[in-house]
Amino acid sequence: MKEDHRKKEEKELVKKFESHLKTGEYHYFDEEDFLAIINFYLEFNKNRHALKACDFALEQFAYSTDLIADKAEILTRLDRLDDAIALIDNALIYAPNDTDLLLQKGSLHTISGEFEASIACFQQALPMAEDRDEILYSIGLAYQGLEDFEHAVEAYKEAIEFNVNNENVLYELSYCLELMGLLETSVSYYQKFIDTDPYSEYAWYNIGIVYNKLKQYENALDAYEFAIAIDDGFSSAHFNIGNTYMNLNQYDKALEAYLIALELEGPGAEIYCHMAAVYEKMEQYEIGIRYYTKASKLDPMYHEAWYGIGVCLSLKEKWLDASHFFKKAVKIDIQNASYLRALAEAEYCTGNIVSAIEIYEELGNLDQVEAEVYLDWSRIYYDQGNFLGAISIIEMGLSSTPDDPDYLYRKAVYLLADGKYQESMVILEQALILDFDGHEQIYDFFKELSTQKALFKIIDQFRKEEK
Repeated sequence: MKEDHRKKEEKELVKKFESHLKTGEYHYFDEEDFLAIINFYLEFNKNRHALKACDFALEQFAYSTDLIADKAEILTRLDRLDDAIALIDNALIYAPNDTDLLLQKGSLHTISGEFEASIACFQQALPMAEDRDEILYSIGLAYQGLEDFEHAVEAYKEAIEFNVNNENVLYELSYCLELMGLLETSVSYYQKFIDTDPYSEYAWYNIGIVYNKLKQYENALDAYEFAIAIDDGFSSAHFNIGNTYMNLNQYDKALEAYLIALELEGPGAEIYCHMAAVYEKMEQYEIGIRYYTKASKLDPMYHEAWYGIGVCLSLKEKWLDASHFFKKAVKIDIQNASYLRALAEAEYCTGNIVSAIEIYEELGNLDQVEAEVYLDWSRIYYDQGNFLGAISIIEMGLSSTPDDPDYLYRKAVYLLADGKYQESMVILEQALILDFDGHEQIYDFFKELSTQKALFKIIDQFRKEEK
């Protein structure tokens, strides 16, 4: 009821304001009125209307830091970051210790990728702020932006001293420690919080996350169960139990945990996607599609849902339909290598060879290219009988990782198919030295029994010579 009343009041104020602009009819608006009008426009994403109201208000209340903060937000929405920062800089001349303005400026610098400047703002605000853990969290994120994980960890650890239950801080801390290769040594750090407060569900929950990342799944389950024993309504712990059971391939138990999380939290795109993934793993693809579809309806921008539908359809070999949904996922997340690979495969399987090659070319231009990209890409040329084309693609992979045995085995296959027997044997021997067991993959390319026998004899001879 209070919310409805507030909305009604805001609508009346907006009507008066717009009437004043159109007809010149006089209405008095105090600062709170203007803030309500601006808030109304922002809620409906009417940014230009909000800016007009803000400028009008600042003519009367030029030193209102609340109005200046609102205008900075509007300018940010309009992609005018430099103007927003300049506006706050001017305000800080007469309000140098305004914590909210300093924090807003810090956030704007973070958005701009000016991480050193953002850290300076956050550190200036820190002694005066109430929620110090949140500011230290922002400092940590800025250090992460600089890829300075050591200082990020320091900021997160300091934040935890103020609030051990800050989930975001604990998550980012474990992420940084993982990147630094220090996750295993951090178990004792998290254990310290449990020793201090054994009834902290968040402490148990976060040590569970660490164990899960270390692939110590049984320990992770125990930790999550302790968190739930303290608070049986801790939905995130139930959700993570589901994730852990997924890692253990115990799909029935995973689904059970997800259902409890769903009951506690209500519908959400993420939970529906995870439930869909369970059914996908259980090869119940139609039910999986149903839950992925539910997720996409709740959040059409949740690209994981569109991708999931595509995966289920591709597993049913409905390649044309799968391609449609992979395209929807790629449209939202255009540089996702997994999505592009899946789309390339679907396009190839529907006979769209040119389209598949174009997608692989796009994948080849990404900063980090997965090994499978060159293997799948070259396979297209091999299947078309263009062995030289297949070799040239594998050479691209070998140029960055010359000792990859999978590339070498594949190059040996393509050379042999192209009739270059001696060259093929040289490459095959290199691959056998690097990874002898990997030789099994080459038999898939030669279905003729006589060829397989000849290859087996060569490989067996190599094995005997190496002993």
